[in-house]
Amino acid sequence: MRAKRGVRRGFGVLLALTLTLTASTARGAGAGAAPPADPAAPDAPPPPAIARAWPVGTRPLVLRAWEPPPSPYARGHRGVDLAAASGAPVHAVAAGRVHFAGRVAGRGVVSVELSGTGTPPLRTTYEPVTAAVEKGTEVAAGEVVGTLEPGSGHCATPCLHWGLLRGDTYLDPLTLLPPWLLHRGPSRLLPVLGVPLPEPLHARAGRVGSRRRLSPVHRATPSPQPRP
Repeated sequence: MRAKRGVRRGFGVLLALTLTLTASTARGAGAGAAPPADPAAPDAPPPPAIARAWPVGTRPLVLRAWEPPPSPYARGHRGVDLAAASGAPVHAVAAGRVHFAGRVAGRGVVSVELSGTGTPPLRTTYEPVTAAVEKGTEVAAGEVVGTLEPGSGHCATPCLHWGLLRGDTYLDPLTLLPPWLLHRGPSRLLPVLGVPLPEPLHARAGRVGSRRRLSPVHRATPSPQPRP
């Protein structure tokens, strides 16, 4: 009987030690494990608005906007699609150095590291593009880096896929555009930074004319002449 009690007591001690070690290991693994990087990085500061040109055209139609994926391997849209004709020149939106110029999965890709954007630097990507530059080339804002290739299969109509990254984190490339460039259009003015739109010329002229008609007219009264 005493032997059985000793065996049960020893088994209980061994079980307690096993559970303690298992819990400690689980806590250590949980403390040391880092969650995967979020490609959308919602808490990251927005990129500086340093762009000085659209990559295609003067104000192209955005066919599909940036749609950050909820996790690194989830579906999303890691860039924006801009409408453009095949063969259209593709411009660097800001000054920098060509990080890559070549083909990836059959598509031409040009990537430019933007100057003065910290570590790691911001990096723009353009595809599908036939490169007109080589890796290491310094480019200015607005400089042509290639031409748009036809038949990318990414859009129903010809388009440029424009992306922005910092390291491995995807960002919205439209945030690079300052308000004056983002809202620039050929036919109408848009308010910028809270400045109201100017009134049409005919409205101002009509208001000035009304003031003139309503203003009283003061005539000079001749002073009396002395009698001789």
